[in-house]
Amino acid sequence: MTIERLVNPHIRELQPYVPGKPIEEVERELGIAGSVKLASNENPLGPSPRALAALGNDLADIHRYPDGACFVLRARLAERLGVGQDQLVFGCGADEVLELLVKTFLAPGDEVVMPWPSFAMYPIVVRGMGGVPVRVPLDADLDHDLPAMADAVSERTKIVFVCNPNNPTGTSIGAAQMADFVARLSDDVVLVIDEAYFEFVRRSDFPDSLALLAERPATLVLRTFSKIYGLAGLRVGYGIGSAELIGFLERARHPFNVNRLAEAAAVAALDDDEHAERTRALNAAGIDFLTRELEALGCRVWPSDANFVLVETGEPGTADALLREGVIVRPMGGFGLPDHIRISIGMSEENEKLVKALQRIRQRAAIPEPRS
Repeated sequence: MTIERLVNPHIRELQPYVPGKPIEEVERELGIAGSVKLASNENPLGPSPRALAALGNDLADIHRYPDGACFVLRARLAERLGVGQDQLVFGCGADEVLELLVKTFLAPGDEVVMPWPSFAMYPIVVRGMGGVPVRVPLDADLDHDLPAMADAVSERTKIVFVCNPNNPTGTSIGAAQMADFVARLSDDVVLVIDEAYFEFVRRSDFPDSLALLAERPATLVLRTFSKIYGLAGLRVGYGIGSAELIGFLERARHPFNVNRLAEAAAVAALDDDEHAERTRALNAAGIDFLTRELEALGCRVWPSDANFVLVETGEPGTADALLREGVIVRPMGGFGLPDHIRISIGMSEENEKLVKALQRIRQRAAIPEPRS
């Protein structure tokens, strides 16, 4: 007998998430130095200095269990968002809140409608509970095809995911589009609006998802401290919903799921508006720079409301070629976009390094091979 025969079929069929390699390993394998990582949508400024100070202050207490209810963070965040404290649930990253959601609402065979390509964890968490991902292709502009998503909802649909702004495309949905879509959804379907990147949005008509909670209780908004707050390594995510919906997610949540250092850093980061503004300004300048420079090289750069850009290079091997130049980006072949790469916005010198590397790659490709 093999262990495989004992594993639940829906787990056996899963393809695990494949993370990128750390810079140190890439440099060792390729024999290079001075690489830059523009692959994981991290904050190039790092965490808030206030968050770092809070970590230092709490180090001596790590022998104590964390506050399982995130009392201080819950109070601060509820006040900032204008919601009740009972409308918040916290997780070890927004990924864990997704796990709580499917654990609470999905039974084997239930369907979940989602855009595609979108966040890679959606189909993974759904299949992990024996659910059926229903992937609706993005439209020609790589936006959510919301009418097609509404059409895909069936009697077996329990959850609908909307990723706004969408990862990995960076495209976003406006308020009127969202309102039309919500009007078509049945009240007995849980609508999940993933807003991991909403702090970077520049469009003026971005939906007010929190206002939707009062009129549609079966709605959950996901956000995170990993992006603009620069705490990706500490893993703090949260969901905002009606008190009733959050109450059920709390039943599924393990105690002490957010560690005490992560909570302390999140509380401090939340109060550092200056750091968030610096991050937004750096990000906007980086998007404008990369868009201008990469389009000059003949690439197509999709409009982005996130902290990355999706780039159509026309060459499936661009990510590997950049890797050998010491620039790590995210290849998009696994999302059905083999001639695209996703580039996280970095510091100005990192963005410049990427552009120069791509220039060299393009120049080499333009030089004909010598005849033998």
